[in-house]
Amino acid sequence: MNAAATPARTLLGQPFGIVTLFLTEMWERFTYYGMRSILILFMTGAVAAGGLGVTDGDASAIYGLYLGSTYLFGLGGGWIADRLLGAQRAVVAGGILIALGNAILVVGEKGVFFVGLLVIAFGIGLLKANASALVADLYPEGGSRRDAGFSIFYTGINLGGFIGSLAIPWFAQYFGFRSGFLLPALGMTLGVVQFLQTRRHLGGAGLTPPAQRRGSWLPVIVIVAAFAAVAALALSGQVHLDPVRLAGYATTAYAILGFGFLGWLIFFAGLDRTERNRALVMLAFFVASVIFWSGYEQQGASFNLFAERYTNLSILGMKLPAGVLQAVSPFLVIVLAPTFAWVWIALGRRNLDPPAPVKFALGLLFMGCGFLVMYYAAGHVLAGEKVSPGWLLSTYLLHTLGELCLYPVGLSYMSKLAPPRFAGQVMGLWFVSLALGGNLAGQISGQYDSSHLESLPGLFHQVFWYGLVGAAVMLLLTPFIRRLMAGVK
Repeated sequence: MNAAATPARTLLGQPFGIVTLFLTEMWERFTYYGMRSILILFMTGAVAAGGLGVTDGDASAIYGLYLGSTYLFGLGGGWIADRLLGAQRAVVAGGILIALGNAILVVGEKGVFFVGLLVIAFGIGLLKANASALVADLYPEGGSRRDAGFSIFYTGINLGGFIGSLAIPWFAQYFGFRSGFLLPALGMTLGVVQFLQTRRHLGGAGLTPPAQRRGSWLPVIVIVAAFAAVAALALSGQVHLDPVRLAGYATTAYAILGFGFLGWLIFFAGLDRTERNRALVMLAFFVASVIFWSGYEQQGASFNLFAERYTNLSILGMKLPAGVLQAVSPFLVIVLAPTFAWVWIALGRRNLDPPAPVKFALGLLFMGCGFLVMYYAAGHVLAGEKVSPGWLLSTYLLHTLGELCLYPVGLSYMSKLAPPRFAGQVMGLWFVSLALGGNLAGQISGQYDSSHLESLPGLFHQVFWYGLVGAAVMLLLTPFIRRLMAGVK
Protein backbone atom coordinates (compact mmCIF):
# COMPACT_ATOMS: atom_id res chain seq x y z
CA MET A 1 0.00 0.00 0.00
CA ASN A 2 1.16 3.49 -0.79
CA ALA A 3 1.66 5.81 2.14
CA ALA A 4 3.98 8.21 0.37
CA ALA A 5 1.30 10.80 -0.20
CA THR A 6 0.09 10.86 3.40
CA PRO A 7 -0.74 14.50 4.24
CA ALA A 8 1.22 16.37 6.88
CA ARG A 9 -1.77 17.84 8.76
CA THR A 10 -1.78 16.68 12.36
CA LEU A 11 -3.97 16.82 15.43
CA LEU A 12 -2.18 16.76 18.78
CA GLY A 13 0.85 15.31 17.03
CA GLN A 14 -1.14 12.56 15.24
CA PRO A 15 -2.01 12.42 11.52
CA PHE A 16 -5.49 13.87 11.07
CA GLY A 17 -6.47 10.73 9.16
CA ILE A 18 -6.55 8.83 12.47
CA VAL A 19 -9.79 10.71 13.24
CA THR A 20 -11.32 9.39 10.01
CA LEU A 21 -10.35 5.82 10.86
CA PHE A 22 -11.33 6.19 14.54
CA LEU A 23 -14.88 7.20 13.53
CA THR A 24 -15.13 4.59 10.79
CA GLU A 25 -14.18 1.76 13.14
CA MET A 26 -16.33 3.20 15.92
CA TRP A 27 -19.43 3.02 13.72
CA GLU A 28 -18.50 -0.43 12.41
CA ARG A 29 -18.14 -1.79 15.96
CA PHE A 30 -21.31 0.07 17.02
CA THR A 31 -23.06 -1.92 14.33
CA TYR A 32 -21.32 -5.23 15.02
CA TYR A 33 -21.59 -5.37 18.81
CA GLY A 34 -25.01 -3.75 18.89
CA MET A 35 -26.40 -6.28 16.43
CA ARG A 36 -24.63 -9.14 18.25
CA SER A 37 -26.27 -8.11 21.52
CA ILE A 38 -29.73 -8.99 20.15
CA LEU A 39 -28.86 -11.61 17.52
CA ILE A 40 -29.39 -14.86 19.42
CA LEU A 41 -32.36 -13.40 21.31
CA PHE A 42 -34.03 -12.55 18.01
CA MET A 43 -33.35 -15.99 16.56
CA THR A 44 -34.69 -17.87 19.61
CA GLY A 45 -37.58 -15.46 20.25
CA ALA A 46 -41.12 -16.65 19.64
CA VAL A 47 -42.57 -15.77 16.24
CA ALA A 48 -45.55 -14.14 17.97
CA ALA A 49 -43.11 -11.85 19.79
CA GLY A 50 -41.32 -10.87 16.58
CA GLY A 51 -38.56 -13.50 16.73
CA LEU A 52 -37.66 -16.28 14.30
CA GLY A 53 -38.58 -19.21 16.57
CA VAL A 54 -35.30 -21.02 15.92
CA THR A 55 -34.21 -23.67 18.43
CA ASP A 56 -31.44 -22.84 20.89
CA GLY A 57 -29.11 -25.36 19.24
CA ASP A 58 -29.61 -24.03 15.72
CA ALA A 59 -29.39 -20.41 16.87
CA SER A 60 -26.12 -21.09 18.70
CA ALA A 61 -24.68 -22.80 15.63
CA ILE A 62 -25.70 -19.87 13.40
CA TYR A 63 -24.17 -17.44 15.91
CA GLY A 64 -20.87 -19.34 15.81
CA LEU A 65 -20.89 -19.58 12.01
CA TYR A 66 -21.48 -15.85 11.78
CA LEU A 67 -18.67 -14.97 14.18
CA GLY A 68 -16.24 -17.35 12.51
CA SER A 69 -17.01 -16.10 9.01
CA THR A 70 -16.44 -12.45 9.92
CA TYR A 71 -12.86 -13.27 10.90
CA LEU A 72 -12.20 -15.73 8.07
CA PHE A 73 -13.50 -13.37 5.38
CA GLY A 74 -10.96 -10.85 6.64
CA LEU A 75 -8.30 -12.92 4.85
CA GLY A 76 -10.14 -12.48 1.56
CA GLY A 77 -10.82 -8.83 2.33
CA GLY A 78 -7.11 -8.19 2.74
CA TRP A 79 -6.37 -9.92 -0.57
CA ILE A 80 -9.02 -7.89 -2.39
CA ALA A 81 -7.56 -4.65 -1.04
CA ASP A 82 -3.96 -5.64 -1.78
CA ARG A 83 -4.64 -6.91 -5.31
CA LEU A 84 -7.82 -5.26 -6.61
CA LEU A 85 -9.36 -2.28 -4.84
CA GLY A 86 -6.90 -0.68 -2.47
CA ALA A 87 -7.68 -0.39 1.23
CA GLN A 88 -9.71 2.82 0.99
CA ARG A 89 -12.16 1.46 -1.59
CA ALA A 90 -12.33 -1.83 0.31
CA VAL A 91 -13.37 0.03 3.46
CA VAL A 92 -16.12 1.88 1.55
CA ALA A 93 -17.37 -1.32 -0.11
CA GLY A 94 -17.31 -3.15 3.22
CA GLY A 95 -19.27 -0.42 4.98
CA ILE A 96 -21.92 -0.42 2.26
CA LEU A 97 -22.29 -4.21 2.53
CA ILE A 98 -22.59 -4.02 6.33
CA ALA A 99 -25.32 -1.36 6.09
CA LEU A 100 -27.10 -3.35 3.36
CA GLY A 101 -26.90 -6.59 5.34
CA ASN A 102 -28.46 -4.99 8.41
CA ALA A 103 -31.17 -3.48 6.23
CA ILE A 104 -31.92 -7.02 4.99
CA LEU A 105 -32.22 -8.15 8.63
CA VAL A 106 -34.97 -5.58 9.11
CA VAL A 107 -37.11 -7.62 6.69
CA GLY A 108 -36.85 -10.44 9.19
CA GLU A 109 -38.09 -13.42 7.13
CA LYS A 110 -35.99 -16.46 8.07
CA GLY A 111 -34.36 -17.23 4.73
CA VAL A 112 -33.64 -13.61 3.87
CA PHE A 113 -32.32 -13.09 7.41
CA PHE A 114 -29.52 -15.59 6.82
CA VAL A 115 -28.62 -13.87 3.55
CA GLY A 116 -28.35 -10.63 5.52
CA LEU A 117 -25.90 -12.24 7.95
CA LEU A 118 -23.79 -13.45 5.04
CA VAL A 119 -23.72 -9.99 3.46
CA ILE A 120 -22.67 -8.45 6.80
CA ALA A 121 -19.89 -11.03 7.20
CA PHE A 122 -18.55 -10.18 3.72
CA GLY A 123 -18.67 -6.49 4.61
CA ILE A 124 -16.80 -6.93 7.89
CA GLY A 125 -14.18 -8.98 6.06
CA LEU A 126 -13.59 -6.09 3.67
CA LEU A 127 -13.68 -3.26 6.21
CA LYS A 128 -12.09 -4.39 9.44
CA ALA A 129 -8.70 -5.69 8.32
CA ASN A 130 -8.21 -2.85 5.87
CA ALA A 131 -9.11 -0.11 8.34
CA SER A 132 -6.33 -1.47 10.58
CA ALA A 133 -3.94 -1.57 7.62
CA LEU A 134 -4.69 2.08 6.88
CA VAL A 135 -3.79 3.00 10.46
CA ALA A 136 -0.38 1.40 9.92
CA ASP A 137 0.02 3.24 6.60
CA LEU A 138 -0.41 6.59 8.34
CA TYR A 139 2.80 5.92 10.30
CA PRO A 140 5.45 4.78 7.79
CA GLU A 141 8.15 5.66 10.34
CA GLY A 142 6.76 3.18 12.89
CA GLY A 143 7.86 3.61 16.51
CA SER A 144 5.94 4.86 19.52
CA ARG A 145 3.86 7.29 17.45
CA ARG A 146 2.36 4.34 15.57
CA ASP A 147 1.70 2.56 18.88
CA ALA A 148 -0.16 5.64 20.09
CA GLY A 149 -2.16 5.71 16.86
CA PHE A 150 -3.25 2.11 17.32
CA SER A 151 -4.19 2.87 20.93
CA ILE A 152 -6.47 5.66 19.69
CA PHE A 153 -7.93 3.32 17.08
CA TYR A 154 -8.48 0.59 19.70
CA THR A 155 -10.37 3.11 21.83
CA GLY A 156 -12.67 3.76 18.87
CA ILE A 157 -13.35 0.03 18.60
CA ASN A 158 -14.44 -0.25 22.21
CA LEU A 159 -16.31 3.05 22.28
CA GLY A 160 -18.41 1.86 19.35
CA GLY A 161 -18.99 -1.51 21.03
CA PHE A 162 -20.02 0.19 24.27
CA ILE A 163 -22.49 2.62 22.66
CA GLY A 164 -23.94 -0.01 20.31
CA SER A 165 -24.47 -2.57 23.06
CA LEU A 166 -26.33 0.06 25.09
CA ALA A 167 -28.43 1.70 22.39
CA ILE A 168 -29.51 -1.13 20.12
CA PRO A 169 -31.03 -3.47 22.77
CA TRP A 170 -33.09 -0.55 24.10
CA PHE A 171 -34.22 0.32 20.58
CA ALA A 172 -35.17 -3.32 19.94
CA GLN A 173 -37.06 -3.55 23.24
CA TYR A 174 -39.23 -0.53 22.49
CA PHE A 175 -39.68 -0.87 18.73
CA GLY A 176 -39.23 -4.59 18.08
CA PHE A 177 -36.33 -6.78 16.97
CA ARG A 178 -36.61 -5.95 13.30
CA SER A 179 -36.50 -2.25 14.01
CA GLY A 180 -33.53 -2.97 16.25
CA PHE A 181 -31.53 -3.91 13.16
CA LEU A 182 -32.40 -0.56 11.57
CA LEU A 183 -30.15 1.33 13.98
CA PRO A 184 -26.99 -0.63 12.98
CA ALA A 185 -27.82 -0.01 9.32
CA LEU A 186 -28.08 3.73 9.95
CA GLY A 187 -24.93 3.77 12.10
CA MET A 188 -22.82 2.09 9.43
CA THR A 189 -24.26 4.42 6.80
CA LEU A 190 -23.06 7.37 8.89
CA GLY A 191 -19.66 5.71 9.13
CA VAL A 192 -19.39 5.37 5.35
CA VAL A 193 -20.54 8.96 4.76
CA GLN A 194 -18.01 10.43 7.18
CA PHE A 195 -15.25 8.25 5.66
CA LEU A 196 -16.03 9.53 2.17
CA GLN A 197 -16.18 13.12 3.41
CA THR A 198 -12.87 13.00 5.29
CA ARG A 199 -10.73 10.37 3.57
CA ARG A 200 -8.70 13.14 1.89
CA HIS A 201 -6.82 13.23 5.20
CA LEU A 202 -5.54 9.73 4.42
CA GLY A 203 -3.73 11.02 1.35
CA GLY A 204 -2.43 8.19 -0.80
CA ALA A 205 -2.48 5.61 2.00
CA GLY A 206 -4.14 2.48 0.63
CA LEU A 207 -5.56 4.34 -2.35
CA THR A 208 -4.61 1.85 -5.06
CA PRO A 209 -2.73 -1.45 -5.05
CA PRO A 210 0.72 -1.45 -6.69
CA ALA A 211 0.50 -2.31 -10.40
CA GLN A 212 2.88 -5.26 -10.03
CA ARG A 213 0.60 -6.86 -7.40
CA ARG A 214 -2.71 -6.54 -9.25
CA GLY A 215 -4.75 -9.70 -9.40
CA SER A 216 -7.82 -11.00 -11.20
CA TRP A 217 -11.44 -10.56 -10.18
CA LEU A 218 -12.19 -14.12 -11.33
CA PRO A 219 -11.66 -15.86 -7.94
CA VAL A 220 -13.89 -13.28 -6.22
CA ILE A 221 -16.62 -13.71 -8.83
CA VAL A 222 -16.49 -17.50 -8.55
CA ILE A 223 -16.68 -17.47 -4.72
CA VAL A 224 -19.51 -14.92 -4.59
CA ALA A 225 -21.41 -16.82 -7.31
CA ALA A 226 -21.04 -20.07 -5.33
CA PHE A 227 -22.42 -18.46 -2.17
CA ALA A 228 -25.24 -16.85 -4.17
CA ALA A 229 -26.15 -20.17 -5.77
CA VAL A 230 -26.31 -21.95 -2.41
CA ALA A 231 -28.39 -19.10 -0.96
CA ALA A 232 -30.80 -19.22 -3.91
CA LEU A 233 -31.22 -22.99 -3.57
CA ALA A 234 -31.83 -22.65 0.17
CA LEU A 235 -34.38 -19.85 -0.30
CA SER A 236 -36.23 -21.88 -2.94
CA GLY A 237 -36.42 -24.88 -0.61
CA GLN A 238 -34.42 -27.14 -2.91
CA VAL A 239 -31.60 -27.44 -0.37
CA HIS A 240 -31.94 -27.68 3.40
CA LEU A 241 -28.99 -26.31 5.34
CA ASP A 242 -28.55 -27.78 8.81
CA PRO A 243 -26.80 -25.10 10.92
CA VAL A 244 -25.45 -27.58 13.47
CA ARG A 245 -23.92 -29.76 10.77
CA LEU A 246 -22.55 -26.72 8.94
CA ALA A 247 -20.94 -25.52 12.17
CA GLY A 248 -19.24 -28.91 12.53
CA TYR A 249 -17.93 -28.72 8.97
CA ALA A 250 -16.72 -25.16 9.58
CA THR A 251 -14.82 -26.23 12.71
CA THR A 252 -13.09 -28.96 10.71
CA ALA A 253 -12.26 -26.55 7.89
CA TYR A 254 -10.88 -23.86 10.22
CA ALA A 255 -8.81 -26.45 12.09
CA ILE A 256 -7.38 -27.86 8.85
CA LEU A 257 -6.59 -24.35 7.65
CA GLY A 258 -4.88 -23.28 10.88
CA PHE A 259 -3.03 -26.45 11.81
CA GLY A 260 -2.33 -27.27 8.17
CA PHE A 261 -0.64 -23.91 7.65
CA LEU A 262 1.40 -24.35 10.83
CA GLY A 263 2.40 -27.86 9.78
CA TRP A 264 3.48 -26.61 6.36
CA LEU A 265 5.35 -23.72 7.94
CA ILE A 266 7.23 -25.98 10.36
CA PHE A 267 8.10 -28.84 8.00
CA PHE A 268 8.01 -27.62 4.40
CA ALA A 269 8.56 -23.83 4.26
CA GLY A 270 12.35 -23.97 4.37
CA LEU A 271 12.66 -22.38 7.81
CA ASP A 272 15.94 -22.47 9.66
CA ARG A 273 16.10 -23.99 13.14
CA THR A 274 15.41 -20.71 14.97
CA GLU A 275 12.40 -19.91 12.78
CA ARG A 276 11.06 -23.45 13.16
CA ASN A 277 11.30 -23.20 16.95
CA ARG A 278 9.38 -19.93 16.87
CA ALA A 279 6.72 -21.56 14.69
CA LEU A 280 6.22 -24.15 17.44
CA VAL A 281 5.63 -21.27 19.85
CA MET A 282 3.03 -19.89 17.44
CA LEU A 283 1.33 -23.29 17.52
CA ALA A 284 1.00 -23.09 21.31
CA PHE A 285 -0.33 -19.53 21.15
CA PHE A 286 -2.79 -20.52 18.39
CA VAL A 287 -4.29 -23.29 20.55
CA ALA A 288 -4.51 -21.02 23.60
CA SER A 289 -6.25 -18.33 21.54
CA VAL A 290 -8.84 -20.81 20.26
CA ILE A 291 -9.62 -22.00 23.79
CA PHE A 292 -9.93 -18.44 25.09
CA TRP A 293 -12.27 -17.16 22.36
CA SER A 294 -14.47 -20.25 22.49
CA GLY A 295 -15.23 -19.22 26.08
CA TYR A 296 -15.17 -15.44 25.75
CA GLU A 297 -17.65 -15.39 22.85
CA GLN A 298 -20.31 -16.97 25.05
CA GLN A 299 -21.20 -13.35 25.82
CA GLY A 300 -23.43 -13.17 22.76
CA ALA A 301 -24.60 -16.79 23.03
CA SER A 302 -25.26 -18.77 26.25
CA PHE A 303 -24.62 -15.74 28.50
CA ASN A 304 -27.11 -13.64 26.53
CA LEU A 305 -29.73 -16.38 26.88
CA PHE A 306 -28.89 -16.61 30.59
CA ALA A 307 -29.41 -12.87 30.96
CA GLU A 308 -32.76 -13.00 29.16
CA ARG A 309 -34.20 -16.07 30.90
CA TYR A 310 -32.63 -16.38 34.34
CA THR A 311 -31.46 -12.91 35.41
CA ASN A 312 -33.54 -10.36 37.31
CA LEU A 313 -33.19 -7.35 35.05
CA SER A 314 -35.73 -5.15 36.83
CA ILE A 315 -34.24 -1.99 38.33
CA LEU A 316 -36.53 0.58 39.98
CA GLY A 317 -39.51 -0.96 38.23
CA MET A 318 -37.87 -0.79 34.78
CA LYS A 319 -36.77 -3.91 32.88
CA LEU A 320 -33.35 -3.68 31.31
CA PRO A 321 -32.89 -5.35 27.91
CA ALA A 322 -30.68 -8.42 28.31
CA GLY A 323 -28.26 -7.27 25.62
CA VAL A 324 -27.18 -4.11 27.45
CA LEU A 325 -25.09 -6.19 29.87
CA GLN A 326 -22.71 -6.79 26.96
CA ALA A 327 -21.78 -3.09 27.05
CA VAL A 328 -19.78 -3.84 30.21
CA SER A 329 -16.83 -5.50 28.44
CA PRO A 330 -15.97 -2.68 25.98
CA PHE A 331 -16.44 -0.15 28.79
CA LEU A 332 -14.01 -2.08 31.00
CA VAL A 333 -11.49 -2.30 28.16
CA ILE A 334 -11.56 1.49 27.76
CA VAL A 335 -11.08 1.95 31.51
CA LEU A 336 -8.55 -0.82 32.17
CA ALA A 337 -6.38 -0.92 29.01
CA PRO A 338 -4.27 2.11 30.03
CA THR A 339 -3.74 0.55 33.46
CA PHE A 340 -2.57 -2.73 31.93
CA ALA A 341 -0.20 -0.89 29.59
CA TRP A 342 1.25 1.01 32.57
CA VAL A 343 1.62 -2.16 34.64
CA TRP A 344 3.48 -4.05 31.87
CA ILE A 345 5.81 -1.08 31.31
CA ALA A 346 6.44 -0.63 35.05
CA LEU A 347 7.20 -4.33 35.47
CA GLY A 348 9.43 -4.26 32.40
CA ARG A 349 11.55 -1.48 33.90
CA ARG A 350 12.21 -3.74 36.87
CA ASN A 351 12.80 -6.82 34.68
CA LEU A 352 9.64 -8.35 36.18
CA ASP A 353 7.43 -8.29 33.08
CA PRO A 354 5.87 -11.79 32.80
CA PRO A 355 6.86 -13.71 29.66
CA ALA A 356 4.25 -14.07 26.93
CA PRO A 357 3.18 -17.65 27.81
CA VAL A 358 2.50 -16.55 31.41
CA LYS A 359 0.28 -13.74 30.12
CA PHE A 360 -1.55 -16.27 27.94
CA ALA A 361 -1.97 -18.50 30.99
CA LEU A 362 -3.41 -15.57 32.96
CA GLY A 363 -5.85 -14.89 30.13
CA LEU A 364 -7.05 -18.50 30.15
CA LEU A 365 -7.23 -18.54 33.95
CA PHE A 366 -9.39 -15.40 34.06
CA MET A 367 -11.63 -16.86 31.36
CA GLY A 368 -12.03 -20.12 33.29
CA CYS A 369 -12.74 -18.33 36.58
CA GLY A 370 -15.51 -16.40 34.86
CA PHE A 371 -17.19 -19.69 34.04
CA LEU A 372 -16.76 -20.85 37.62
CA VAL A 373 -18.78 -17.78 38.66
CA MET A 374 -21.47 -18.74 36.14
CA TYR A 375 -21.44 -22.34 37.40
CA TYR A 376 -22.50 -21.15 40.85
CA ALA A 377 -25.01 -18.72 39.32
CA ALA A 378 -26.54 -21.62 37.38
CA GLY A 379 -26.83 -23.56 40.65
CA HIS A 380 -29.09 -20.81 42.02
CA VAL A 381 -31.17 -21.00 38.83
CA LEU A 382 -31.61 -24.76 39.33
CA ALA A 383 -32.97 -23.95 42.79
CA GLY A 384 -35.71 -21.92 41.13
CA GLU A 385 -34.27 -18.42 41.57
CA LYS A 386 -33.67 -15.55 39.20
CA VAL A 387 -30.20 -14.25 39.90
CA SER A 388 -28.74 -10.77 40.18
CA PRO A 389 -26.97 -9.23 37.14
CA GLY A 390 -23.91 -9.11 39.40
CA TRP A 391 -23.07 -12.69 38.45
CA LEU A 392 -22.79 -11.85 34.77
CA LEU A 393 -21.06 -8.54 35.48
CA SER A 394 -18.43 -10.31 37.57
CA THR A 395 -17.88 -12.81 34.77
CA TYR A 396 -17.52 -10.04 32.20
CA LEU A 397 -14.94 -8.33 34.42
CA LEU A 398 -12.90 -11.53 34.68
CA HIS A 399 -13.16 -12.15 30.94
CA THR A 400 -12.08 -8.59 30.15
CA LEU A 401 -9.04 -9.02 32.38
CA GLY A 402 -8.32 -12.18 30.42
CA GLU A 403 -8.74 -10.38 27.11
CA LEU A 404 -6.28 -7.66 28.12
CA CYS A 405 -3.74 -10.31 29.13
CA LEU A 406 -4.06 -12.36 25.96
CA TYR A 407 -5.32 -10.46 22.90
CA PRO A 408 -2.89 -7.53 22.57
CA VAL A 409 -0.02 -9.77 23.66
CA GLY A 410 -0.97 -12.34 21.03
CA LEU A 411 -1.10 -9.75 18.25
CA SER A 412 2.29 -8.38 19.26
CA TYR A 413 4.09 -11.70 19.64
CA MET A 414 2.69 -13.31 16.49
CA SER A 415 4.16 -10.38 14.54
CA LYS A 416 7.51 -10.75 16.37
CA LEU A 417 7.71 -14.53 15.98
CA ALA A 418 6.75 -14.63 12.31
CA PRO A 419 9.52 -15.11 9.74
CA PRO A 420 9.57 -11.77 7.85
CA ARG A 421 8.67 -13.41 4.51
CA PHE A 422 5.54 -14.94 6.10
CA ALA A 423 4.51 -12.02 8.34
CA GLY A 424 1.18 -11.32 6.61
CA GLN A 425 0.20 -14.99 6.51
CA VAL A 426 1.02 -15.44 10.20
CA MET A 427 -1.23 -12.50 11.12
CA GLY A 428 -3.92 -14.18 9.04
CA LEU A 429 -3.30 -17.32 11.10
CA TRP A 430 -4.01 -15.33 14.28
CA PHE A 431 -7.41 -14.36 12.91
CA VAL A 432 -8.09 -17.98 11.94
CA SER A 433 -7.71 -18.77 15.66
CA LEU A 434 -10.45 -16.20 16.38
CA ALA A 435 -12.61 -17.71 13.63
CA LEU A 436 -12.19 -21.22 15.04
CA GLY A 437 -12.79 -20.00 18.61
CA GLY A 438 -15.91 -18.06 17.60
CA ASN A 439 -17.35 -21.03 15.72
CA LEU A 440 -16.62 -23.34 18.66
CA ALA A 441 -18.36 -20.84 20.95
CA GLY A 442 -21.58 -21.48 19.04
CA GLN A 443 -21.13 -25.24 19.25
CA ILE A 444 -20.43 -25.07 22.99
CA SER A 445 -23.49 -22.88 23.57
CA GLY A 446 -25.54 -25.40 21.58
CA GLN A 447 -24.88 -28.01 24.28
CA TYR A 448 -27.27 -26.10 26.55
CA ASP A 449 -30.73 -27.67 26.45
CA SER A 450 -33.47 -25.38 27.78
CA SER A 451 -35.75 -28.36 28.34
CA HIS A 452 -33.13 -29.88 30.66
CA LEU A 453 -31.97 -27.02 32.84
CA GLU A 454 -29.44 -29.20 34.63
CA SER A 455 -27.33 -29.03 31.44
CA LEU A 456 -26.53 -25.36 32.18
CA PRO A 457 -24.19 -25.69 35.21
CA GLY A 458 -22.58 -28.70 33.53
CA LEU A 459 -21.84 -26.59 30.45
CA PHE A 460 -20.28 -23.78 32.48
CA HIS A 461 -18.26 -26.22 34.59
CA GLN A 462 -16.91 -27.87 31.46
CA VAL A 463 -15.62 -24.58 30.03
CA PHE A 464 -14.11 -23.68 33.42
CA TRP A 465 -11.95 -26.78 33.16
CA TYR A 466 -10.97 -25.89 29.58
CA GLY A 467 -9.60 -22.59 30.86
CA LEU A 468 -7.95 -24.05 33.96
CA VAL A 469 -6.24 -26.92 32.13
CA GLY A 470 -5.17 -24.61 29.31
CA ALA A 471 -3.65 -22.17 31.81
CA ALA A 472 -1.84 -24.98 33.64
CA VAL A 473 -0.40 -26.36 30.39
CA MET A 474 0.83 -22.91 29.32
CA LEU A 475 2.53 -22.41 32.69
CA LEU A 476 4.18 -25.84 32.51
CA LEU A 477 5.39 -25.11 28.97
CA THR A 478 6.69 -21.63 29.82
CA PRO A 479 10.38 -22.58 30.33
CA PHE A 480 10.34 -24.64 27.12
CA ILE A 481 8.54 -21.90 25.15
CA ARG A 482 10.97 -19.22 26.33
CA ARG A 483 13.88 -21.29 25.00
CA LEU A 484 12.12 -21.79 21.67
CA MET A 485 11.42 -18.03 21.36
CA ALA A 486 15.16 -17.48 20.96
CA GLY A 487 15.41 -14.01 22.38
CA VAL A 488 12.07 -12.60 21.16
CA LYS A 489 10.78 -10.25 23.86
